[in-house]
Amino acid sequence: MTRSDGYLLDNRQSEAGERFDAFASLFDPTTFRHLEGLGIGPGWRCWEVGAGGTSVVSWLARKVGPTGTVVATDIDTSRLGTVARPPVEVRTHDVGAEEPPGRGFDLVHARLVLVHVPDRERALRSMIDALRPGGRLLIEDADPALQPLTCPDEHGPEERLANRLRQGFRRLLAERGADLSYGRRLPRLLREAGLRQVEADAYFPLTSPACTALELATVRQIRGLLVESGLATDEDIDRHLANVAAGGMDLATAPMISAWGRKA
Repeated sequence: MTRSDGYLLDNRQSEAGERFDAFASLFDPTTFRHLEGLGIGPGWRCWEVGAGGTSVVSWLARKVGPTGTVVATDIDTSRLGTVARPPVEVRTHDVGAEEPPGRGFDLVHARLVLVHVPDRERALRSMIDALRPGGRLLIEDADPALQPLTCPDEHGPEERLANRLRQGFRRLLAERGADLSYGRRLPRLLREAGLRQVEADAYFPLTSPACTALELATVRQIRGLLVESGLATDEDIDRHLANVAAGGMDLATAPMISAWGRKA
């Protein structure tokens, strides 16, 4: 994300920590499986783009050990203070507007970042430029247009309300420059950028406690904007939050598409 884009889900808001925890529960196993498959090990130089929370950065630090480096960047690094010690270097950085924070990386990784970056083409080029020859790139991003519903099984009024609020959320994202169908294009974009051995898969959580926590935190975080934009009323949101807290609904997220390749 860039500093001037009016990013919808500000890291400084209190709900951001809850969202990061939910993302870690939902997506860390998939992310770590892919990183293991790319061969991460001691001594690697890694760039974690748009780090946000600490779970991936901490895992990378354990993998690269004292002889490696993990450069963790974000436009807001306020939640990274607890990991700002060797081998981790925390830097304030705008991937959509600034030069890479280094060159010759063995690995560059971004999760749920580029979909929000208005100049995502420049950001992707920057990430590839930062790799050494033979270095690995792993991009993981959402595709909300591929599965746009909070409740794919829309069988009652509670689910219909949830899906109406999700539609409002998607509209707010799109108005701020998010590309809601970006994830599906990642394999092609990596090939067109010259990467080799490109592969991709997708993970689609349909229901879990982390999905519930993510929905509660997200709706609370964007509540004011939903009401201000006329996309929902306070009564709608109160009713939805109560429905979610009561349990009984299967709450999904957008699919996360992971694509990876190797620089020639």
